Amino acid sequence: MNKLIIVAILSLNGLAYGQHQHHESTSTVPAKDKPKSDKTKPMDHSMHQDMGTGKHDAMEKHSMLGDGAIMNYGFTMDTTMGMTHSLSRNLSMNRNGSGTAWHPDNTPMYAYMAMPTGSKWSYMLHYAVYLRYTSQNANNVDKRGHAQQFGAPNWVMGMAQRKVGKRGLFQARAMLSLDPLTVSNGGYPLLFQTGESYKGQPLIDKQHPHDLISELSVSYSHAFSKDIDLYGYVGYPGEPALGPPAFMHRISAFGIPEAPLGHHWQDATHILFGVATAGFRYKWAKLEASSFTGREPNESRYNFDKPRFDSYSYRLSVNPSPSLALQFSQGFIHSPEDLHPEEDVTRTTASILHSKGLGPDRYVTSAFVWGRNSHDGEGENSFLAESNLQWNKTAFYGRYENVSKSLEELNISLPGQSDMHRSYVINSITLGMNYRLVQTYNTDLVLGAQVTSSVPDTFLQTYYGAMPISGEIYLRISPSLMTMRNMNHSGHGQMRDMHH
Repeated sequence: MNKLIIVAILSLNGLAYGQHQHHESTSTVPAKDKPKSDKTKPMDHSMHQDMGTGKHDAMEKHSMLGDGAIMNYGFTMDTTMGMTHSLSRNLSMNRNGSGTAWHPDNTPMYAYMAMPTGSKWSYMLHYAVYLRYTSQNANNVDKRGHAQQFGAPNWVMGMAQRKVGKRGLFQARAMLSLDPLTVSNGGYPLLFQTGESYKGQPLIDKQHPHDLISELSVSYSHAFSKDIDLYGYVGYPGEPALGPPAFMHRISAFGIPEAPLGHHWQDATHILFGVATAGFRYKWAKLEASSFTGREPNESRYNFDKPRFDSYSYRLSVNPSPSLALQFSQGFIHSPEDLHPEEDVTRTTASILHSKGLGPDRYVTSAFVWGRNSHDGEGENSFLAESNLQWNKTAFYGRYENVSKSLEELNISLPGQSDMHRSYVINSITLGMNYRLVQTYNTDLVLGAQVTSSVPDTFLQTYYGAMPISGEIYLRISPSLMTMRNMNHSGHGQMRDMHH
């Protein structure tokens, strides 16, 4: 069964890769033989003055973004557009992940942007709202985790950025979520999900809601040269240097409304009340370290928890090409769980993110993530592979997970069972598609549906069934895909268009 699951998701990525090979081969045609239509032609970088250095040299910008970014069908933003990466004047904003994490430079962006004439500030707004119906373990009405919900997982993030002098860069960022209202304080149904608590009880087969204030952060970076940056980031709440970009910010997961089952093994530290990070970049690599509050947010989703700065982490990130982002990180987390305050966790993660443009309004993005939690001499692993193929108005996507969870984690107690840390493997695969119904004022309305099949360990089948099936249908509202073409046409980006 595991082989069939792996083949299914790799087939999805293989289809996208085949399309990529076709389009990549056409990109090697000499410039004089290429079509001159504005539909596929990236912006001429030599025509725009670098706001930081005053240079017009197109070759310099070519070296900053790389060959793949220049030919990425306008998805990768030029650093001359005013807004750049959060922590570097010399990197594309496409590399922004959550917190201080990196995406590939070729990562598509869904956002509104404004650069008011005469102002030194640039602004950006991201959001996603999923109006959906979900049914979990639908084929096992008498088993654990059988539940339905009409809800609306959501988040919105705003950023403001300005250059300081000739080498400095300042940014402020805020992220909000109305999850406590739209999916309830007790969270939304999600089979085999674990993590955090509500009313003194662990959340089992449910995903907790995110806090109303999910990020309030400021950062400052100093460019010693176009290859060297030194930066600091402070958040209350914020995200330390640990793990890949959080799931809701990965375009490979853009079609999937819910969190991964391995969320608390991989990227659950994206909302912590008290974070301080320092980092150093040299060319395509960076090393950073964080001090932060280890305790996860409590069940009161509208307040600010006490900052403690009792945990720390480090992360090494490498972007060897515009299409790839790699990271390895480790965190030493003090007392993360409210119900187990005596337990510390060492979290280790590694990930590979891939993104490639296949043509105008066509791309493929993928993520491979491993996360491990170690505590009390025991360790549990989680593996994730997800991919999203966007083909004009239609997207095909999938996610495969292999997660080990203990009896204690799943809140299963047996008479005479003393080893509550014994873990059991859960395999899960999600396949889905969505279609853009409407695009107006640079805003998309997308209709989607997906099905998830799970294969738990034989022991767990007594509680959940042999092959639980879950499904959902949703409407997603978000900004439209932002490219150099629509930036060129509107002059000031998608936010300006919203005011017309």
